[in-house]
Amino acid sequence: MIEITGRIRLDEREIKESFIRASGPGGQNVNKVSSAVELRFDARNSPSLPEGVRERLMKLAGRRLTLGGEIVITAQSHRSQEMNRADALEKLVELIRAATVVPKARRKTKPTKASKEKRMDSKAKRGNVKRLRQAKPDD
Repeated sequence: MIEITGRIRLDEREIKESFIRASGPGGQNVNKVSSAVELRFDARNSPSLPEGVRERLMKLAGRRLTLGGEIVITAQSHRSQEMNRADALEKLVELIRAATVVPKARRKTKPTKASKEKRMDSKAKRGNVKRLRQAKPDD
């Protein structure tokens, strides 16, 4: 079990890993070794996630979310496969942790009378400055 928070744990069987060849420079080794990791997690059908966390996670995933509801994370920054696996898993864990934070509801407020007056005064001053800068026709 992978612990996300005190209440949320993921089963390792929910995560699928495949190994691919990393792009970019790498010398002779790059064409022989599949060191990059592609991690897939089915967020839509995961029994480990509460409904609210699932919805926020799918919004946070952005372009990493497939049409089928899977989150695809690729890690290829390290030369070793094990380090890339750990990196991809850590990215997933951080994404899920970010989704556990419930956003604070915004309360609508109206601008105060003083703030409206201050705004109008600054607009009037700015208009006066611009008026003074205008070229005057010769008399």
